[in-house]
This record gives sequence, structure tokens and C-alpha cells, in this order.
Amino acid sequence: MSTPKKLGPLQIILLAIPCVAVLVIPYFNKLEPSVFGIPFFYWWQLVWVPLSGVFIAIVYKMVVPAGSGD
Repeated sequence: MSTPKKLGPLQIILLAIPCVAVLVIPYFNKLEPSVFGIPFFYWWQLVWVPLSGVFIAIVYKMVVPAGSGD
């Protein structure tokens, strides 16, 4: 089994994007626009749940070698 690569600056930035996106509450804490009656704040938080998974999967593919079994 080969060891995973260390995280580089690109991977750290990719992992930080979802964290920062959901933590900058003053910028998106508003009622409008609303989607299906759901305020912007809530759908912004909900849209980042699957997007965070996408970012994590991208970093995983970059760090863990293919065929390593991990």
C-alpha cells in the first residue's frame, strides 16, 4: 500500500472554500432571493452540503493514488 501525498496549497484551498463559504454569514444572511419560498440563507447552506462533498472528492482523487485500495 502506498502512502498518500501530502496536502499542497491547492488542496488546502479546495478544502477551505466550502468552510469559508458557509461561515461568511453576514454576506448571505438575507431573506431575498428566495427559492420555492425558502430564504437565501437556508438554500445557500443546503447547496453547500453536496458541493462540500464534491470538493472533498476532488482533493481525495488528487491526494490518494489510484489503485491504492484506500
